Amino acid sequence: MAHTSDATGSLAATDRSFFGHPRGLATLFFTEMWERFSYYGMRAILLLFMTTTAASGGLGWDAAKAGPIYGLYTAMAYLACLPGGWLADRLLGQRRAVFWGGLIIMAGHICLALPGITTFFLGLVLVVIGTGLLKPNISAMVGRLYTTEDSRRDAGFSIFYMGINLGAFTAPLACGFLAQSEGFRAFLANNGWNPTGSWHWGFGAAAVGMALGLIQYALGGRHLGTSGLLPERPADEAAWQVQRKGVLKTLWIGGGAFLLFAASIVSGLLPVTAEGLSKAAGWVLVILPIVYFIYMFSRPGWEPAEKRRLIAVFILFLFASMFWSAFEQAGSTFTLFAERLTRNTFLGFNFPSSWFQSVNSLFIWLLAPVFAWLWIRLGKREPSSPAKFAWGLLFVGLGYLVLVFGARLSGPEGLRVSPTWLISVYLLHSIGELCLSPVGLSTMTKLAPARVASQMLGVWFLGSSVGNYIGGRVSGLFETLPLPQLFGAVFGVCLLFTLAAVIAIRPLRRLMGGVH
Repeated sequence: MAHTSDATGSLAATDRSFFGHPRGLATLFFTEMWERFSYYGMRAILLLFMTTTAASGGLGWDAAKAGPIYGLYTAMAYLACLPGGWLADRLLGQRRAVFWGGLIIMAGHICLALPGITTFFLGLVLVVIGTGLLKPNISAMVGRLYTTEDSRRDAGFSIFYMGINLGAFTAPLACGFLAQSEGFRAFLANNGWNPTGSWHWGFGAAAVGMALGLIQYALGGRHLGTSGLLPERPADEAAWQVQRKGVLKTLWIGGGAFLLFAASIVSGLLPVTAEGLSKAAGWVLVILPIVYFIYMFSRPGWEPAEKRRLIAVFILFLFASMFWSAFEQAGSTFTLFAERLTRNTFLGFNFPSSWFQSVNSLFIWLLAPVFAWLWIRLGKREPSSPAKFAWGLLFVGLGYLVLVFGARLSGPEGLRVSPTWLISVYLLHSIGELCLSPVGLSTMTKLAPARVASQMLGVWFLGSSVGNYIGGRVSGLFETLPLPQLFGAVFGVCLLFTLAAVIAIRPLRRLMGGVH
């Protein structure tokens, strides 16, 4: 029998100490909450920092340069989930991967809190690496708290998803206030600090959030039992040693190649620009999913039902990628729309434009219980997972249709539109997210064979990677393409994918077997 870290049966059957769920869910809930606080806090101000003038403490880049860099960073953060899941499955185990990932994320935010272009790019790289280790493995550990037959499983992921959105809601408020608030800048100036350095205080708050998450994770680890302590490993010790040496060799070669590549760029020996890297990453994101799925299908040992489920995973991956390419423009295109074309006032109170990025999470908190009630109320009429994907694509597209009209009311003469336009978009996108995201996360854990569980979560986040990259590239067109035309094109593409998802519902349900 293979050695495994899975303790699902013993953990799930009797433990109901956290609102009827295993106590370990609380540990993972708050760890993910603080990790998302650090990620979304930094994301809320990242593009604004890059496009703000140097005199105001930013980097002074235009949208055509900053947008692709933003897209490259967010894409790599999710792309790294694939090797992060592989490393946990083969060597580290999920428990250690999450801890070391959080530590590296914290180091990255500390670098961003320091002024300088070198520390800026180093910070982005570290956050990417750390996110790749933490993100897929903490989600896989949630799945391991339950048996596959446990009816609480989807509800457990919904609770976990609330933790994500609690962190995502508070982060832009805190980090955005520190980075953009005139009141905080006046406080800095009155105490002898440079007020234009407020951006780095915002990045520093993200580091504090990740530190709190690590402390909570270490203290609450005892509630996780043995889940995730060890990687899945062959029963034969010799085979395990061969696997371990192979992983270490890959890490040494890959790490050495990366350091050599980075050193060549820094030294000027390799004249690579950020725009060039972004374009190269685009090709990688197109080729990598194809190569990865071919590799997965060609591996021996799959049962016919497992192969059918892998096909279903690939199709859902395509739909998820399209959804995230539209949804994740919240941190790029929508941020620029909020900063330049929206009246950022409420009842006479001026607020930072980054605060708009908290609206989505607020709607998730308000609507998630409604959706949970709705799915239960529908009973046997509840839409299948593929049908929910189609609804998600429809609602994210409708958000862009609304923004077409909002963009027509704004103007180059400084005319700003009401915040209601962006809030309406976030409402529609939140409905779409609740249809697709928590459902997709749960579906992946049910479709994935146990021996590649973390890798399949990496595949799910690979869809987010592709989407974030596309979203960043689209935001680079903000200053060159008429906005009604830009938003209208995104709506049209979303509508086409919605129709494709509707057509695919029945074939997908057959491929998924008994998974709803």
